[in-house]
Amino acid sequence: MKHITIGILAHVDAGKTTLSECMLYLSGRIRKLGRVDHKDTFFDTYELERERGITIFSKQAELEMGNLGITLLDTPGHVDFSAEMERTLQVLDYAILVINGADGVQGHTRTLWGLLKRYQIPTFLFINKMDQVGTDKEKVLDDLQNRLDEACIDFTERSEEFFDSLAMCDEEAMEEYLESEKVEEDTIAEMIGKRKVYPCYFGSALKIEGVQEFMDGMADYIEKNEQWTEKGEHGKTEAYRKSDQKTGRKDSGALNEKDISEFGAKVYKISRDPSGSRLTHLKVTSGVLKVKDILNGYAGKKSSMNESDMSEVSEKSTLGKEADRWEEKVNQIRIYSGEKYEMVQEAEAGMICAVTGLNYTYPGEGLGIEADSEAPALEPVLSYKIELPEGCDVHKMLGNLRILEEEDPMLKIVWNEELGEIHAKLMGAVQIEILKSLIKDRFGVEVEFDTGNIVYKETIQNTVEGVGHFEPLRHYAEVHLKMEPGERGSGIVIGTDCSEDILDKNWQRLILTHLLEKEHRGVLTGSVITDMKITLTAGRAHLKHTEGGDFRQATYRAVRQGLMQAESLLLEPYYDFQLEVPSGMIGRALTDIQRMNGEAGTPQTEGEMTTIEGYAPVAAMRDYQMEVNAYTRGQGHLTCTFRGYEPCRNAEEVIENIAYDPERDTENPTGSVFCSHGAGFNVSWDKVPEYMHLENQLEKERALEEAKRQSRQIERQAPRAARTPKVYSKAEEKELEEIFIRTYGKVERKGGLTPQTYESEYAKKQRKKEEAVQEYLLVDGYNVIFAWEELKELAKVSIEAARDKLMDILCNYQGYKKCVLILVFDAYKVEGYTLEIQKYHNIHVVYTKEAETADQYIEKVVHHIGRKYHVTVVTSDGVEQVITMGQGGTRISSRDFLEEIEYTKKLIAEDNEKQRVSDRNYLFDHADEEFVRKMEDIRLGRKSKQVGEP
Repeated sequence: MKHITIGILAHVDAGKTTLSECMLYLSGRIRKLGRVDHKDTFFDTYELERERGITIFSKQAELEMGNLGITLLDTPGHVDFSAEMERTLQVLDYAILVINGADGVQGHTRTLWGLLKRYQIPTFLFINKMDQVGTDKEKVLDDLQNRLDEACIDFTERSEEFFDSLAMCDEEAMEEYLESEKVEEDTIAEMIGKRKVYPCYFGSALKIEGVQEFMDGMADYIEKNEQWTEKGEHGKTEAYRKSDQKTGRKDSGALNEKDISEFGAKVYKISRDPSGSRLTHLKVTSGVLKVKDILNGYAGKKSSMNESDMSEVSEKSTLGKEADRWEEKVNQIRIYSGEKYEMVQEAEAGMICAVTGLNYTYPGEGLGIEADSEAPALEPVLSYKIELPEGCDVHKMLGNLRILEEEDPMLKIVWNEELGEIHAKLMGAVQIEILKSLIKDRFGVEVEFDTGNIVYKETIQNTVEGVGHFEPLRHYAEVHLKMEPGERGSGIVIGTDCSEDILDKNWQRLILTHLLEKEHRGVLTGSVITDMKITLTAGRAHLKHTEGGDFRQATYRAVRQGLMQAESLLLEPYYDFQLEVPSGMIGRALTDIQRMNGEAGTPQTEGEMTTIEGYAPVAAMRDYQMEVNAYTRGQGHLTCTFRGYEPCRNAEEVIENIAYDPERDTENPTGSVFCSHGAGFNVSWDKVPEYMHLENQLEKERALEEAKRQSRQIERQAPRAARTPKVYSKAEEKELEEIFIRTYGKVERKGGLTPQTYESEYAKKQRKKEEAVQEYLLVDGYNVIFAWEELKELAKVSIEAARDKLMDILCNYQGYKKCVLILVFDAYKVEGYTLEIQKYHNIHVVYTKEAETADQYIEKVVHHIGRKYHVTVVTSDGVEQVITMGQGGTRISSRDFLEEIEYTKKLIAEDNEKQRVSDRNYLFDHADEEFVRKMEDIRLGRKSKQVGEP
């Protein structure tokens, strides 16, 4: 039987739990229909849930619909428990979104819709409470289409309008409709699976009206869609297809039988049973999980950050000595249904189960071949201090709260060492009340919470390079990080632009891991940093003394040192709000929004009520619901959902009140540790550049950009013919020759070189007065070939022909310029190849040895002779150009060198023409001027020749 996981979601009080109860009853799973107000529903098993009449924890039930085995996951509807709901979305195949027919689309409903879109979950809608007075089916459907999606279509009536609406959602459906005036059921099922249409059903769960029709329709379309899916999208299984959409699986290509049979699972929840056993709730996405199987992973929760380069970090490979790898055995596999469970020996792909025996798993973790989930979209924006009763052991309580944090990672339990305080991040007042009851029930301690503070964040406004160095005795690590401002809401994006020749790949992976393993603190208020791109640009390890922990320290210090240099910006959270007030009080509402520095859209009036939508800072809106209740006398209603972070409107005041000193934060040091005379010593963040062992990569990059800018400016201001070459003395030339002979062997030389410039006639005369000086030109062969269009096209046919043509071109060039020309080709990929230097006519051709690139070879040559002598390198490689300039040489890009070649060809042609003309010998070419004048007069008849004249 095919296993399908369906989640049921709704805004609070929409009747979600009642619908779940009704579905279980109609499927025969339960014999008695429970009610929320009677406190006897199948899902609400916790006393807190029964007392408040809301769902707090997600739970599962097993039922059958048609030929499908369904795992139904009931999720919390209250906004304070959105984190629990979002974690459940990671494992859903389909979703049911319940809408209150009397209220229509509410603020949290739109948040849920956005999350379903983010996780690409096919969705069915059930519009509940249609039995209430005043509900209007057409009105609700219009509301759904206007505020959610136009593809929300009524599936309860099969009319011409129904097929017409379907046809507008998909081209294939449109073709079918035009041919047969209807759309096939298989096509509809495929459209649902691809989220091109959202079926809407109407009824009343409490009165069991329309629910059976909803279940039958949903089962039929899911079964048809699964049959279509099993045929494969490029050979992929359904589990893999959805995993690609929602988790960004690294390998999204076709899968063979071995891949499909390999085990993969996604953890979505951690809980404990009444006996205290730790339960890991997961969905098997591929393969089979059996009792006593050995699972492994890495201890520690991944940081809640957006990542662009996690493909490198998330690989299950060695990340250095510091990686905390765990390996544990599965003791039990439980299939829960409500409070009860059944133990099984194995769980197949598609099944939801709870596993005992795993102590290091965390929500969102991928096991086996499954990738970790992306960071959640919803997060708490309020931080509260937990006030413990007198005599309570704070450290023991901290350990207990860590257990709760395992189950709900969004709690973010923070221990303030200096103040000896415990803080927790929460969504709102309802969650506080539930948490207090939970702590009392599980740990027997009555705690209180303070009034709470806003959770601020920090980012940067300019690009800097952070440097961290950690070198106490017998330890060594240095890290350079380029830190750039990111787009708002992008979180922390990491990457690497560091060559493996500089730092081994394993060390690079370890540094990226350290960037993501903790929430780094800003320097304005000590708040978490966000919205920036951090790129590893350089690093250094010691072959003997470096350990994994050294790079952790260096990485943390590099981040803090960069933040101290940067222009930091304080961010505060904002709410999207929907405010409904009597029309006569619209003026008061708009005034309040303006006072709170919020933005409001155009008010929409319907009957006696007016709705305003907009956004405003959380700090201003957190207590506004009480004000609304007061001035509307209970008629107003405010719904808030998290929007994101924006620049703080009163940053100076907030920074002053928090009074955070980054240099006194011993947990997050801003300086580095260097070693001198066998002992380590601290260096403050502003002095680190004076001690660091690697050069500043950002300054090097900026120098290259500035050199390019100046080069372009010079080219615009002065013609090439006006540029003159640098002239060297005889002593300099002799020393250069000796160095070159030791490196490459003796070569014949004839004259000078001006590879990048053209001489004026005046410059030529000046140069002739001085002794001719030899210059060297190094050409990166393959770089030039693939930069010149003519050679690039020839290389597609034959790379050897392209090489030969380039060699012939350079021979002509050398023959005119009289320089020592060295053409370098890569042979580093040729196994066992040794360095080879050939003489081709009048140039030297070098083929590098195995594991040595042309860039490395040229860099070595420039390093030896570039500081004292004029060496020109032809390459378009940016790094190589910087190295050349840094060693005192000059560089010319491959494209500019093409212009030089063309200009030289023109000069050669002009010289040939002059030579051809000068070879002719005329009668009067060598006669004196007076004789020529007389003969010209005679020729023209102006004067006759006299007797006696010669």
